[in-house]
Amino acid sequence: MLLSPFEWTIAKRYLLPGRSEAFIALVAGISITVVMLSVAMLVIVMSVMNGFRAELLDKIVGLNGHAIVQAYGGRLDDWETILEDVKQTPGVVAASPLIEQPLLTSFNGRVEAILVRGNTAQDIRDLGDKVVSGSIDALQPGASKVAIGVRLAENIGARVGDTITIINPQGRSTPFGTVPRQIGYEVAAIFEVGVYDYDGAFVVMPMQDAQTLLLIGDAVQMIEVQVADPDEVGEILEPVQRAVQGKAVVADWKTINSSLFEALQVERAAMAFALSFMVLVAAFNILSSLVMLVRAKTRDIAIMRTMGATRRSLMKIFVTTGFTVGAIGTVAGLILGFIVLTFRQQITDAIGWLTGVELWDPQMRFLTTLPSKTDPVEVAMIVGLALVMSFLATLYPAWKAASTDPVQVLRYE
Repeated sequence: MLLSPFEWTIAKRYLLPGRSEAFIALVAGISITVVMLSVAMLVIVMSVMNGFRAELLDKIVGLNGHAIVQAYGGRLDDWETILEDVKQTPGVVAASPLIEQPLLTSFNGRVEAILVRGNTAQDIRDLGDKVVSGSIDALQPGASKVAIGVRLAENIGARVGDTITIINPQGRSTPFGTVPRQIGYEVAAIFEVGVYDYDGAFVVMPMQDAQTLLLIGDAVQMIEVQVADPDEVGEILEPVQRAVQGKAVVADWKTINSSLFEALQVERAAMAFALSFMVLVAAFNILSSLVMLVRAKTRDIAIMRTMGATRRSLMKIFVTTGFTVGAIGTVAGLILGFIVLTFRQQITDAIGWLTGVELWDPQMRFLTTLPSKTDPVEVAMIVGLALVMSFLATLYPAWKAASTDPVQVLRYE
């Protein structure tokens, strides 16, 4: 409903109270601040939670694919046939063989648990943009060269050009028992995926070298799969699950990381529900400021009624006044939220520096940086919630103002 010039003039006058109404102005300012902070907190928290999920999915899928076809007993002999069947499945974007085995590595007397990954040449090339030193192109079959994670390199003190020893407990049998297999590999590249656990354990080598190290011949352990729609990975790979039944099992990213992503989803919903109460508190602040304004302007309202102002006009004036306060707070909250998200890492580092406490420990939080991903739909819902609550908060004070009886107010004037 459009306001008439008279209604808009009065509404603007009430939005900017005079010096004699400083307390009302203070309450209105507090209302704007509370709305701003509630909207900003909702935008920041929801964006960070979305960023967690997106970053984890991107980094985990970047190394493990959306799903894996894993052989029973850790050995898939007829993997070429299964690989072709998987590639021909509708919805599958890519598929490649993979070897992944937990082993040990030693360097200069330091021993660390590692996860050896035997990849195809294409998968190794895809790792190129994550290399921080060395060259991934040096990883050729038979060259005895590997790429290791940056945290693993720090833990064992290895650099590009050093030779690390990988220990396979399942070595060859001798008259004196099984002798662990120990092979030296030159570190050709050091990479950083951004997931602390991966950077601290992964050792990548060509597929053929991994087969030689593990003594499995031409077999592989699993096939990693990427699909067009990660959220529909179970439905897409259902035909594959039926085809490999008895020989292998299909595990998708939802199953492999179910506890992690379910925890994020629950935490995200709980945080959104809890922070939504801040918007309710802001609405009560708007209501209280309007009630005070109506009480302070009772005489003015009565005079306007005697001059011909309708109850509808008074309703529109006070609804506009309160709704504008909510709208200003909402816009300010969006601006504040986006500013904090833009400089989130600098703010985190600054707080850690001032307090002397590392707020973002990658060992505890899985990712090396604070992520963020803003969902326009969620932002629109937050804005809608703030504006609706602001509007509802204006109805009672506006109705109270419109119900003012000028005769009772001006009887003794």
